[in-house]
Amino acid sequence: MGIIGSQIKPFSATAFQAGKDFFQVTDEDVRGKWAVFFFYPADFTFVCPTELENLGEQYAMLQKMDVEVYAVSTDTHFSHKAWHDTSDKIGKLQFPFLGDQNHVLATNFDVLREGVGLADRATFVVDPDGVIQIMEQTCEGVGRNANELARKIKAAQYVRANPGQVCPAAWEEGEETLAPSLDLVGKI
Repeated sequence: MGIIGSQIKPFSATAFQAGKDFFQVTDEDVRGKWAVFFFYPADFTFVCPTELENLGEQYAMLQKMDVEVYAVSTDTHFSHKAWHDTSDKIGKLQFPFLGDQNHVLATNFDVLREGVGLADRATFVVDPDGVIQIMEQTCEGVGRNANELARKIKAAQYVRANPGQVCPAAWEEGEETLAPSLDLVGKI
């Protein structure tokens, strides 16, 4: 199944976020701004807190870019709160954690490990229209890089705002882009 370019499917999940009561997040809440769904296998694990802390270091910048981050595992919102309250790394994080104990989100994004009940380590970037623009999935032992995620989001936002332009490999904000044409074929 090709997930890039597809609409996110309907969902409703209970979220935990530092300093707030539990609250519901739905697919409709995501519309109108950029969103990152950051799936990880489970609370109270090993690679996950390093990734989430790294993502937390980019959270303020992502918010300035009109991007909301949702950390998602198949744990409950209660487990997310307990992890937040007992872990120094997780306790610093300000973005919402979505409980997915019914596996709706993990199934919708096709990252549920069959027979295991855990989500794969995967990241999805959704545009303001609810369309998946970026996907990254790694094996359980390989953590992701939030700096690279932020770079990719900047590129996706640039391409959306500048139809007819594309961002070449390793593009950084402010660098030259390309306008695909027959004149460029075989010259790059």
